Amino acid sequence: MPKRILTGTVTSDANEQTITVSVERRFKHPVLAKTIRKSKKYRAHDEKNAFKVGDSVRIIECAPRSKTKRWEVLEA
Repeated sequence: MPKRILTGTVTSDANEQTITVSVERRFKHPVLAKTIRKSKKYRAHDEKNAFKVGDSVRIIECAPRSKTKRWEVLEA
């Protein structure tokens, strides 16, 4: 099964080697037919602490690194 790749914005870099990435998705409501924006936060592994709040990053699925980390940074 291929690994998912998501694009989002860094919302927190307070932890060592971890960033929080907010990923927004847009879809059309099935009944109301209006565009809806939903966002979800993912915790991603950042080996070199290279990314700061506001950066746009791509993250990819990986094996669990900790209790909450299931993603790692692919590139900026």
